[in-house]
Amino acid sequence: MNLTERIDWALQLGDYMQSTDPAWQEAIRQASTANPWFTPENIQFSIDRIALSFLAPAPLTEWAKAELPPQQESPMTIGLVMASNLPLVGFHDWLCTFIAGHHARIKLSAQDSILFEHLRTRLLEWEPRLSPYIQVCERLNGADAYIATGSDNTSRYFEYYFGQYPHIIRKNRTSVARLTGDESADELKSLSKDMYLYFGRGCRNVTHLFVPRGYDFQPLLESGGAFQHVAEHHKFKNNYDYQLAICILNKEYYMTNGIALFVERPSLYAPIGMIYYTQYDRWEETDARLAEQKEKIQCLVGAGGVPFGTTQYPNLSDYADGVNTLDFLRTLQPRR
Repeated sequence: MNLTERIDWALQLGDYMQSTDPAWQEAIRQASTANPWFTPENIQFSIDRIALSFLAPAPLTEWAKAELPPQQESPMTIGLVMASNLPLVGFHDWLCTFIAGHHARIKLSAQDSILFEHLRTRLLEWEPRLSPYIQVCERLNGADAYIATGSDNTSRYFEYYFGQYPHIIRKNRTSVARLTGDESADELKSLSKDMYLYFGRGCRNVTHLFVPRGYDFQPLLESGGAFQHVAEHHKFKNNYDYQLAICILNKEYYMTNGIALFVERPSLYAPIGMIYYTQYDRWEETDARLAEQKEKIQCLVGAGGVPFGTTQYPNLSDYADGVNTLDFLRTLQPRR
């Protein structure tokens, strides 16, 4: 199957994902029921981002044809281990593998299997020749290369099992924002989107703020009103209540808008229901800290980084961990 054919099938899939087909809508309902973190709104947001940013004709065609030859002469088998923190979070890895012309063997997480399995079934109904490109397996033995996404803990297992093969192994990452104190009300509202979308569970969610010493948090706290529904979600509220109890027991200073607890701590990773912050006296302090922690940061938002409110809108070339997945797949050589 040549590149043009693969692009065409991907575009047809994008059209389907934007449809009101009853079977697709039922898959969305089932996915939301199976995983309480996957609310219908969050699922639809993920679907829209994939369909409009990844599977739109112009960007997909330009991205693919700029990087790849018309025909993959030696397709290899790529083992994909997908994460489960967000709906269809591993779709980009599969799309890269498919567009590159390689065969995919996919280990889905039980927490995020329904949507992808449905899309796989629909693709094979349209064209049975697609079967090698989208196999779902429990074990990934015998692949030529691997792309695995997980935590810092699981990455050690991935290194053990896949280290002898060409691989991309991803660990924990998060995103941070650097504020000057001069942000507009609209910018702070957009920052709330970076913090609270998906309940803050993605690597593109901002979990740490760098703020000037003496920063007035009140406008930021008031800017999250559009996400008050997040605080009403039972699983999120359980996390928030637990972290609030810890802060109270430890007599730790905190601020809250009812959605998240803002606490001054150095870690870039904040638990669900919390946002950590660091106060700086000089701009250079933040530059040094960001340089030290660059392997842990997916996105820098605000001053010196991407605009507020854009972290959850990656394009096809916004590769996880800054590693060009398509280039990795394009340059693979058969094992001797």
